[in-house]
Amino acid sequence: MTVNTDDSNGGDGDGSIDPVTLEVIRNQLESVAEEMGQTLIRGAYSPNIKERRDCSTALFDADGRLIAQAEHIPVHLGAMPAAVAAVRERDPKPGDVFVLNDPFTGGTHLPDVTMVSPLAPGRKSGSGADDERALDGETDGRNGDDIVGYAVSRAHHADVGGMTPGSMPANSREIYQEGLRLPPTRLVAGGQVREEVRSLVLANVRNPRERRADLRAQRAANERAEARLESLFDEHGRETVLEGFDAVIDYSRERVEREIAALPDGTYEATDVLEGDGVTDEDIEIAVAVTIDGEGIDVDFSGTDDQLAGNLNAPLAVAKSAVYFVVRCLTDPEIPPNHGCYEPVEISAPEGSLLDPEPPAAVVGGNVETSQRVTDTVFTALARAAPDRVPAQGQGTMNNLTIGARDGSVTYYETIGGGFGARPDRDGMDGVQVGMTNTLNTPVEALETEYPLRVERYALREGSGGRGRYRGGEGLERSVTVETDATVSLLTERRRHAPKGVDGGDDGATGENLIDGEAVPAKTTVDVAAGTTVTVRTPGGGGHGEPDEREE
Repeated sequence: MTVNTDDSNGGDGDGSIDPVTLEVIRNQLESVAEEMGQTLIRGAYSPNIKERRDCSTALFDADGRLIAQAEHIPVHLGAMPAAVAAVRERDPKPGDVFVLNDPFTGGTHLPDVTMVSPLAPGRKSGSGADDERALDGETDGRNGDDIVGYAVSRAHHADVGGMTPGSMPANSREIYQEGLRLPPTRLVAGGQVREEVRSLVLANVRNPRERRADLRAQRAANERAEARLESLFDEHGRETVLEGFDAVIDYSRERVEREIAALPDGTYEATDVLEGDGVTDEDIEIAVAVTIDGEGIDVDFSGTDDQLAGNLNAPLAVAKSAVYFVVRCLTDPEIPPNHGCYEPVEISAPEGSLLDPEPPAAVVGGNVETSQRVTDTVFTALARAAPDRVPAQGQGTMNNLTIGARDGSVTYYETIGGGFGARPDRDGMDGVQVGMTNTLNTPVEALETEYPLRVERYALREGSGGRGRYRGGEGLERSVTVETDATVSLLTERRRHAPKGVDGGDDGATGENLIDGEAVPAKTTVDVAAGTTVTVRTPGGGGHGEPDEREE
């Protein structure tokens, strides 16, 4: 293949790109997504974003196909295409910025607020993403109407209203209780902030100053994407870069198809359960049949339980995100992550089921907990096709801990790491985020500085990893004393069913939640007085292989 070189900027393109240019453009596009993430993290006020990095950024083409992503949160990234598709139905224009969080219209759960910006490099802009005036919409007019792509940022906001501080209730029964629900809405139109929309959002959250700053950081991240894309057009030529969009997708699709073709054809089935939904303690079943046929995979969740009264319902986009993550894990991790990785994978779930609920179903726990169990279930099925690539089960939960005051003075949210399952050739990792989350922890110093909280203990749970030829990773124990009256919400799993070992390995230890030393259910929302201590003990990972085969 060759690149048109009629001018010094790479020419107008001739429908083909040589491999060297393709590799350069691919890396530059990925750097655009990474710079978006860095801009968001640096600009955010809330520890949830600036410390834990519970956020994700990505770049899409004009057809809504993922081109490049930062290596952030799997459950965010795999579900982003639904957000872009929802915005494209709203007739976006250059200079617009859409905000959304509605799980039934492109979102995941309400705390995950997504911004989608149409990209039209070359438009006249105001004073730039780093200028406060520009961020608040006080810019000169913008021109141009040729949308070439979309910048997307998604961040977990520490409060979006609803029945409990922190917007992560364990006992919600319908989505209206979980916070402010935003279908795709123009926050910025033609470069100008719609103040009535921003005021509406900020009037419905408990910490409007922090939310305002975090929303502004998301806008800055999206504006960074447009500036960087314009520089790529200047460097390579517009048509060459746009041809690169297609080429990187084709490249990833072809590599994923080859990886799938190397797996044995067949249908592989598995089931797993969630431990109640906060309304009932009865097990809730997820069933999957994974069919490998040549270069394609079909993933069918028929047989999964119907949607629930509680909030573990997961939008189909979340279920898809979990499947995409598993496929990425089982294929070559060096394959560039983009739309091409998804094209060989078909995913379906019955309408009205746990994995494709109908409104007004509560969903806040589906994004964080059900996504983890979908991951476990699909891994279990595909272990029969690729046993040498699948680890024992990890902790299988995000261990969501939310502590908030009703006056908005405290909105702390954390997902707590645990044990990674032992691998076929090595021990599991200790005290890490597993599966669909990829956040950091909140450092003790930052936590105690930002909140009226005191960390009493933060340590590995020795012996919680399952024994085996290779040992499962250890879980964690985190104890926090709340120094003000507050509401505590716990959304957790693997408190009853342990993470499974494989090939003779022992199961990992189950997790445990305690308030002032007394065990509480896996899904709990309770008001507590100042001086109360909340302890979360997270599960360990399962072991791999017979314990007596271990070499010390």
